[in-house]
Amino acid sequence: MSLELPYFDDILEQLERSSNPSYQKVFQRHVHWGYFSSPEKADPSDAGYVAAAEAMTEKLCVAGRVRDGARILDVGCGFGGTIAHINERLAGCKLVGLNIDERQLVRARKLVQARHAHHASERNEITFVQGDACAMPFGDAEFDVVLAVECIFHFPSRRSFFREAQRVLRPGGTLALSDFVVGVGKDEEMAAWMAQNPNAQGGIFGSTTAALVAGTYERLAASRGFRVLADEDITAQTMPTYPWWNRLYKEAGIPEGVKTIAFLEEMARRGFFDYRVLSFESTAH
Repeated sequence: MSLELPYFDDILEQLERSSNPSYQKVFQRHVHWGYFSSPEKADPSDAGYVAAAEAMTEKLCVAGRVRDGARILDVGCGFGGTIAHINERLAGCKLVGLNIDERQLVRARKLVQARHAHHASERNEITFVQGDACAMPFGDAEFDVVLAVECIFHFPSRRSFFREAQRVLRPGGTLALSDFVVGVGKDEEMAAWMAQNPNAQGGIFGSTTAALVAGTYERLAASRGFRVLADEDITAQTMPTYPWWNRLYKEAGIPEGVKTIAFLEEMARRGFFDYRVLSFESTAH
């Protein structure tokens, strides 16, 4: 399976050119929204975005109950930022990054190395694997934690991904993800607004599947052998991300990026999209 990911095409091109300081600085690890604990005081600089992206990663790690010695799979791992984040903080872990796009994995393998450990038992094991999130190349019950940081909307089927996540998790293991979810009672209003603004949506993020309506994740989880641990709306803490991305695309001269970010920001401000962090426990026996 292959995906159209224009934003990664752009990022990789800019990184290869080494001519855009912002790209060089901010995309060393993460390519996802930032978490700003005090959005009204958000630092709009590149450094502020980097710190917020790291904070979002930690948010997902806490939701996923990552810990020393755990077997952790990061699905849609990008350039390996989440694996790097965990590698710097925990010991004795098996860390696996999975991605459909081999180009991203080439960069991840260069950038992320297991940190030094005084004892072999404290050393982390790091592997990056090319593969499909809906048909994972792993055995049953191979992991304690599965993470999917802001990538599930690229998968062809959330239902298939949940089936695979349940399969590769041990009983009692944790799945944690972040996703854009249609706000409670907002589906009809959103559909009407989009019908009135048919050209508002940009295509910089490429292949995506439709957002789920609020409450669907709970039903999906139950049907795939999970129970919901947490479902947190952090939309307000992500809002400073939009002006930062808008500035990045304007400075880089990428109008399709500006259009896409403006659309997503409008959807968030109208309450059509919530940015949610969800975690689930596998109940399979």
